Amino acid sequence: MSKSRPIFLNLWHIKLPPSGIVSILHRLSGVLMVLALPIVAILLEQALTTPDGFATTAAILNSWPITLALLLLLWSLLHHLLAGLRHLLLDLDIGLDRPVARRSAQMVLIAAPTFTVALLAAGRFFA
Repeated sequence: MSKSRPIFLNLWHIKLPPSGIVSILHRLSGVLMVLALPIVAILLEQALTTPDGFATTAAILNSWPITLALLLLLWSLLHHLLAGLRHLLLDLDIGLDRPVARRSAQMVLIAAPTFTVALLAAGRFFA
């Protein structure tokens, strides 16, 4: 009697379709935003307490690591929003065909960073 052994799947070598990548990034972006909430709340409370607290918060937010983290949070918000809208359309049976689903996933993967850069440029332009 021959028993078949389980196959070892190396997850780093599996090529995910764009829909799978969007799904994983959607979950990661949601977790990232939830983890950032306490930090944002603490910074907001500190900024609203005293003028010195506001100055300290402004100094913290102007440092380059925090600016990079805020950029990551902005991408996270935009990706989560776009992937969520895509998922809502899929729930309404819009875009279920494989080519359309693949294209909509690619559009989310391209649009989120594009909108992030556009909002960053608009913020610098209008600041």
